[in-house]
Amino acid sequence: MGDRKTMGHASRRATLLGAAGALGLAACSDDKGSSMALKGGKPTASRQATGPAGPPQLPRGGRTIFPSYRLFGYCGSPASPALGQLGVGNLDEQVGDMLEKADDYAYGRKIMPVLELIATLVHGKRGHDGKYRSWVGTSVVDDYLAAARRHKALLLLNIQPGRASFIDEVKHWESYLKEPDVGVALDPEWAVQRGQIPGRVFGSTTGHALDECASYLSELVAKHRLPEKVMVYHQLHLSIVRHESALRPHPGVVLVKSVDGIGRAADKIRAYDKIVAQTPAAVHKGFKLFFEEDARTGPLMRPSEVMALKPQPEYVLYE
Repeated sequence: MGDRKTMGHASRRATLLGAAGALGLAACSDDKGSSMALKGGKPTASRQATGPAGPPQLPRGGRTIFPSYRLFGYCGSPASPALGQLGVGNLDEQVGDMLEKADDYAYGRKIMPVLELIATLVHGKRGHDGKYRSWVGTSVVDDYLAAARRHKALLLLNIQPGRASFIDEVKHWESYLKEPDVGVALDPEWAVQRGQIPGRVFGSTTGHALDECASYLSELVAKHRLPEKVMVYHQLHLSIVRHESALRPHPGVVLVKSVDGIGRAADKIRAYDKIVAQTPAAVHKGFKLFFEEDARTGPLMRPSEVMALKPQPEYVLYE
């Protein structure tokens, strides 16, 4: 998507790091934790299940995602409105707004709403452990999980790992991932190596790192008799995921790639086509729209334009 894409993402990275940085410093300033808990707690909401003896189901029924459902969601964090629509104003009102848009993307499928909460936040300061990331408090996750359950939606915990590893960050949230309606969304743009600082370079990951996470989630699904669990990974250009063929299918895990290009519709479509062409067949395809950034270069893509993409996105996400 050329210079426009690079400049758009550079501006977005600066905004996000500024917003997350203030939160991250508060989270990491005290090794014992202060307003932000440093260890994942147990969810306060109870499991959803078919009955006392039945295995847990998805929020809107069944135990498999595709092809019955299309995922549709908003992402964000209460840390700052700059982190996405899901952190703006009243949470239930935002979910209500999301659900009003959802039917335009059904196209013959049932909608499975998604709340994608940025739970591991990258920032530009080392923090107490030098990982350039912090965690939202468990009370925040509990609030978002409770909202997801009020609206029969999935909760995805978005992970921006900084210098931490994806598998360690996924395991940090294990107590939530044992739940039948919680999955993960991995954001490798924010995965940097030793000596690198988030926001100054584009991060990246490998198919091996993604496969390690998928394998771990598959084990949780089997151990706890869970319905299919969603694992999304975001990608804005080809270099962000290397050796992607190492990512293999795993029982009980639905792999989804969200193509995250920012800019004009024509640029976003070109990015989608290019990235999808290099994506393993077992990975379902998704598409992301940005309320503010996309609108700076032209009108936001209409649902009919998004759903005209080939292959048709099975996850549509707004930020």
